[in-house]
Amino acid sequence: MTTNAAPTLVFVHGTHVSSFSWVGLTQELTLRGFRTVAVDLPGHGIDGFFPRSYQAPQDLAALAKEPSPLAAHTLDDYAESVEDVVRRAHRNGPVILIGASQGGVTLSRVGNAVPELLDHIVYVAAYCCVDLPSMAAYIDTPENAGSLVDKVTAAIAGDPAELGVARINWRTGDPGLLDGIRECLADGFTDEELTRILNLFQPDEPVTIPMAETRVEAQRWGRVPRTYVRFTDDRLIPPALQDRFISEADRLTPDNPTEVHSVAAPHVGPFHRPEVVEILSDLARRVMTAPPRR
Repeated sequence: MTTNAAPTLVFVHGTHVSSFSWVGLTQELTLRGFRTVAVDLPGHGIDGFFPRSYQAPQDLAALAKEPSPLAAHTLDDYAESVEDVVRRAHRNGPVILIGASQGGVTLSRVGNAVPELLDHIVYVAAYCCVDLPSMAAYIDTPENAGSLVDKVTAAIAGDPAELGVARINWRTGDPGLLDGIRECLADGFTDEELTRILNLFQPDEPVTIPMAETRVEAQRWGRVPRTYVRFTDDRLIPPALQDRFISEADRLTPDNPTEVHSVAAPHVGPFHRPEVVEILSDLARRVMTAPPRR
């Protein structure tokens, strides 16, 4: 049996959140003996931006107008920041790159750029654009018809075209908006659980990310073994759309099919659910004992 160095699991968060969204999962995996690092994309987490008008008491008129530094960030910036982490982690052994939701498009960019540095890619209820060029291109597909994203975008403050960011007021006191956000992202969560999750969210995300070219390349990204973790109760990225990503990827690389797991969870998980912990633990062990990739 071949034994490699222990892999490093690199986690990429989705839209409007930060590395903290992974903390329960990374803590459990670390306690099981695996190296983990959760990336804060530019403008997120420790460098996150919270408009003054977003704080209590909120000034909704100012919130609709206050400029955001995130307007200057692009998917290129996101991919470059993750690629740097992958390069550093690769010095210590195998790398497993994991992303959720919008984080999937960053995974795809990094997979196209440095497939030789990756031992496995894992999409967790995430976008994986294959036939169509961008996240936005999948919005009007039949598989996305069940998405309740409009219940989240109903909480947008200001004009995204003017601000350069989609600014969502996660701290709204409107019970109708909160119920809609729960239905889309966290169906089944209690009021306390929803409040806890919403306090991990950031208001701003660049408007350019959904439109950016993110198609995967068969000869680059397609060389890397991959897993897709389906969230079957997801009402932001419906299971039908997740299945489309999987089938498109498998048609693109028939000799490298996707390993698929299904978990009964809404879009926000939480990611430290025991099923997800076991999926990633098993994968890390297999990567550690697999022959080195060439």
